Amino acid sequence: MPVRVCAALVHDGRLALIRRQRPAGLQLSLPGGLVEPGEDPPGALRRELLEELGLDLDDLPGPPVLRFAQDQETERPGESALFRRRHLVFTAHLPDHLHRTVAAAEQDDPDRAPVVWLPLAEAAGLHLYPAVGPVLHQAAEPTTRGPLLLPPMTDVTYRWR
Repeated sequence: MPVRVCAALVHDGRLALIRRQRPAGLQLSLPGGLVEPGEDPPGALRRELLEELGLDLDDLPGPPVLRFAQDQETERPGESALFRRRHLVFTAHLPDHLHRTVAAAEQDDPDRAPVVWLPLAEAAGLHLYPAVGPVLHQAAEPTTRGPLLLPPMTDVTYRWR
């Protein structure tokens, strides 16, 4: 199963999300991407955040922490095969100087989707990819242990946009 790494980047009680308008509605995604052959998840996260947001994780006071894992097996509009992913969600708290370096738009996407910072409580109630809203409050708590295995994303629990 392909593995996608992503990050709940928190600064001052706000969460960084990539905002995309899809035909079926708004999609808000945690920044990240697929682990490539020969990569480990932390290395893939480092690469993805640098490519997408211009964020260098080496500048963090400590490494991002793996907090959540979530499997996905859903039908995707326009595709015949099941869409399968294992999402590994890391959390990182950005100090002011790093928050200012995060790009305002996704750097490696031709659509240049905007990066938005939403209050954690507000983001928790929105349609997120992956579906981590119910546990987002734990992303703000540095003492939360992980990884926590979340209920899977299925056609019953998640709708593509």
